[in-house]
Amino acid sequence: MPVRRSKVLLVKWIFENQHKLQTVRWCSSSLRYKELEESAQTLEHVAAPVAAAAPDVKPRPYRAPETSFKHDDLQVTLAAPYQLQRKPDAPDLGFGKYFTDHMLKIQYQKQLGGWQKPEITPFEPLSIHPAAKALHYAIQLFEGLKAYRGVDDKIRLFRPDLNMRRMNLAAERSGLPMFDGDELIKCIKRLIQIDQEWVPHSETSTLYIRPTLIGTEATFGIMAPESALLFVILSPVSAYYKASDDGAVSIYADPSVVRAFPGGVGNRKVGSNYGPTIDATARAAQMGHHQVLWLFGPNHELTEVGAMNIFMVYINEHGEKQLSTPPLNGLILPGVTRQSILELASEWDDLTVKEEVITMDRVIELNRSGRLLEMFGSGTAVVISPISRMGFIDQEIYIPTMKQTRPVFQRIKDTLLAIQYGHIDHPYSHVVS
Repeated sequence: MPVRRSKVLLVKWIFENQHKLQTVRWCSSSLRYKELEESAQTLEHVAAPVAAAAPDVKPRPYRAPETSFKHDDLQVTLAAPYQLQRKPDAPDLGFGKYFTDHMLKIQYQKQLGGWQKPEITPFEPLSIHPAAKALHYAIQLFEGLKAYRGVDDKIRLFRPDLNMRRMNLAAERSGLPMFDGDELIKCIKRLIQIDQEWVPHSETSTLYIRPTLIGTEATFGIMAPESALLFVILSPVSAYYKASDDGAVSIYADPSVVRAFPGGVGNRKVGSNYGPTIDATARAAQMGHHQVLWLFGPNHELTEVGAMNIFMVYINEHGEKQLSTPPLNGLILPGVTRQSILELASEWDDLTVKEEVITMDRVIELNRSGRLLEMFGSGTAVVISPISRMGFIDQEIYIPTMKQTRPVFQRIKDTLLAIQYGHIDHPYSHVVS
């Protein structure tokens, strides 16, 4: 028994003090750089190089992780009564202001074999080294999905497998460890079961789920971290932001700023895509707009609006009502809601659905000719956000989105909410048993 205890203490000491060991101080080790260089050369033989300058590059195939944590190893420590927090009323929720009583944490330590056992603990602040790579080189990523309390009181997730796939693609691009998405979904479901009373009993509020993966290795140097932390926190939320009185938003198309560029990470959900948008959004707000419409290139191609994918409904050259959205060309985040809209709407006989390049000249032309019917944004946080006004250079463009008798955006929104809240059975829904 003393021998086993000493081994446990030794492992614990290594885990707590590994950043102090000379053998892991890679910032001054040329051997570490050589190892990474050889690894990169090996990968070059496995996958053909991708042309970074081409905006229409096809996405790289998904690569499964070599190792992962397991839900079966999940350890749970429940919060003590004094740690439990008061649950706010639904009208007071706002977005991301309150957090539940527990969180999920999974450590990654390469020196200890990779992913460690997942654990659910009382919600608490993180303890992180000041030199952690996430703080200096933005080696971090996150996801966003929701839990919905249905009309039958069952709690549902909406296509969480797509979030896991997207999260792993961002991890691969960021040099962070990948994992088995199904195992994380199981862990998240257990976390929701524990904090299930935080899922609002309302169809205007939800439980927002924020998985996050950060590089925690405490060394300077831009390279894949040897240690990382995957954590999940939950927050009951209502509306993401306030719209106009008619429920629509106004956007500003600013050609002087770009959100993403070819070969970059505009198609990955990493924090570095969002912080730099704050200034442009603030300037748009000063001009009376809610969000920025992000343009790209000399033709002012539409990419995203705020943190949403953008859609347009118009009468095409054949006299058909058409729903269009920009294609996934590396500049645009592959939204879960976006994909769901395209799949669902493609089944409707009275609507043509197409991914196509949309320019500002095209929007202006369609609007002047009376063929532009609607514009709206989509995303997990907002679901559907109709657009009624657009500023562009010295123009004010009024979109007749809210003047339609049977708007497409409302039909899409009603369909999505019916699935999410269990009004209809659909394979997109995952019940948290």
